[in-house]
Amino acid sequence: MAEHKLHKQLGLFDVFSISTGAMFSSGFFLLPGLASRFTGPSVFVAYLAAGILMLPAVFSIAEIATALPRSGGVYFFLDRSMGPLMGTIGGLGTYLALILKTSFAIVGIGAYAALFWDVPVKTVAVSATLFFLILNLKGAKEATRLQNFFVVFLILVLITFILDGTWHVIRTSPSIVPGEQGQAAPPFFSHGMGGFLTTIGFVFVSYLGVTQIASVAEEVKNPERNIPLGMILSLVVTSLIYFFGVFLMVKIIPHTALATDISPAATASKQLFQWLPGRTGIFLMAGAAIAAFASTGNAGLFASSRYPFAMSRDKLFPPMFARINRQIPIYSLLLSAGLILLFIIILSEEGIAKLASTFQLIIFALINFSVIVFRNSRIEAYDPGFKSPFYPFLQVAGILIYLVLIIYMGWGPVGFSLVIILISFLWYRMYVRKWVAREGAIYHWFALLGKSQDNNLENEFMMILKEKGLRMTDPFDQTVVVSHVFFLKENFHSLRDIHNWLVRSEEVPSLPPGDSGQTSEQYKEPDKLLFPVPGVAINSIINPAMELPKLHILINRSGLLSTRGLLTEAKQGRIDVLFVLIHPPENPKQQLRMLARLIGITEREDFLTHFLAYDSVRSVKEYLLQNEHFISLVLKKETAQSELIGRQMKDITLPEDVLVALVERKGNTFPPRGHTLLKEGDILTIIGEPKSIAALFDKYMKLKE
Repeated sequence: MAEHKLHKQLGLFDVFSISTGAMFSSGFFLLPGLASRFTGPSVFVAYLAAGILMLPAVFSIAEIATALPRSGGVYFFLDRSMGPLMGTIGGLGTYLALILKTSFAIVGIGAYAALFWDVPVKTVAVSATLFFLILNLKGAKEATRLQNFFVVFLILVLITFILDGTWHVIRTSPSIVPGEQGQAAPPFFSHGMGGFLTTIGFVFVSYLGVTQIASVAEEVKNPERNIPLGMILSLVVTSLIYFFGVFLMVKIIPHTALATDISPAATASKQLFQWLPGRTGIFLMAGAAIAAFASTGNAGLFASSRYPFAMSRDKLFPPMFARINRQIPIYSLLLSAGLILLFIIILSEEGIAKLASTFQLIIFALINFSVIVFRNSRIEAYDPGFKSPFYPFLQVAGILIYLVLIIYMGWGPVGFSLVIILISFLWYRMYVRKWVAREGAIYHWFALLGKSQDNNLENEFMMILKEKGLRMTDPFDQTVVVSHVFFLKENFHSLRDIHNWLVRSEEVPSLPPGDSGQTSEQYKEPDKLLFPVPGVAINSIINPAMELPKLHILINRSGLLSTRGLLTEAKQGRIDVLFVLIHPPENPKQQLRMLARLIGITEREDFLTHFLAYDSVRSVKEYLLQNEHFISLVLKKETAQSELIGRQMKDITLPEDVLVALVERKGNTFPPRGHTLLKEGDILTIIGEPKSIAALFDKYMKLKE
């Protein structure tokens, strides 16, 4: 599977940029005029309402994405929550909705270019699609660099537009809604509440970009922080700019003119930017519009290409779409570009918007239900770094709201969505079912009703947990620092013997030893053992008497324990290294993350060879600590480290977020105290935050030129 994995390259600003750039295009530069036909001057309120009603979907997607950061986003969430049938329907439908929205945005490039130059709209759109394809073929980071530029430029221009427009409105127009010359202003809700709800559903397409980041979650660094924060910041910024920007269009452009205007931002800018020479303001707004459409087109192609890739990796699509070349899902990217070109050529702008919005509303309702499924499945490895507030009321409200909006979208878009669902169902019956045997988390929820659980799902979630890594608050490093390491020469015959030995050595006084050497029932059960690699076992124990996690490491190069009776005969052998992790019951998710971290360490290349070669406690602990949070210093004369020799710990100035955890001196390892005097030959193990560790490396270990 290594050839089917994508690297984590995207940071918080990349998340914000992809999400925001995917929203500021048609929603601001094309849709306001079309949307005003349904509700009149209240269109700017409909934009704000649509942004607020996005919150259930945003919170639900953020929760699942921090628990399961995988390419495919919504498809992956529906598949793992409700099974491959819903995954197929949700994946194909969301993929097509995203392709439609991207096509709509790229058509906008041609539409705005045609306002100033005599160029065919669709020819420009086709050329832009091919440009974005070439850019994405160069890689994710290259695509997001251009995306970041587009978004920064766009936001600066739109903020200027809002500030200048607000000053213009204050000076020239006291009324809320402008009327035609000699006529009264139109009603604020020109088509009643029904028209207002239709408009909310119609402009929903303007906010679909906020969820696009879920489809590239696998490529996001620190997803538990960056995904929810990036999505929420993006939604807030976009909602405010939509609200104030569309309000200014309503104030500046007469209602009948606005309803037929396909470039309202450019029209409004003709009365603004008077402080700029000539038509500079109009050209500036046109440039912002083209940047907006370009950012949406680029982000849409980038995100949509991850859907066939993820579905192919799960055998819902032919295997060729899971192939990666230079970290690019090349065939998936080519398929997405081809479909975008097809829709650009055959569909109208308004038709694209309605089709995309309707199916996305269906998907959002299902995503809210997925959170309820995952929470009730009781799968231990479902461990989101962000939890949706007001659960389950927010999810239930979201489902009901999206279903109401679907009704107001009209029979045409609803019929199209039903056709997509039917096609997806037929694809599942004819292709997917032959290759896929797994089931979703919903079977764990309904296990008591006779449905079977899919144990592979729990294993997959555990693997994802391992890849996500620890949280900042997880005391793994601290637990390793104070762990007990035993280099043993004796062999044991059972887990009970090991446990009794630990009790007799008073290394586990908090574990109940029982009478006459009887041990905790938890320690007798062989299914408490994990065997990540041959020769290594991990035993996890929950003990109510514990307040903090505790780790014991037992090593015997000639074999500590036989696996006979613990594993199938084909896998039987000896255990050379046993990790015993004892954990309090209050935080089971933390225990799983620490277990996942141990498993990840044991899966390093040649782990057992390296681990068994160590003959000091410090070496063992440093191996377990190895990451960007760790550095080891050997104090030698005539080196940068020599300034530490002969000084007490309390007199050494180190960054506040680092700690000298261990000192090894002549083979003995101990935690230092304030009065500890450092000597030549001491080996210091220092743990802390990556930036401070990197600074210490530059100061004490980097070779000077």
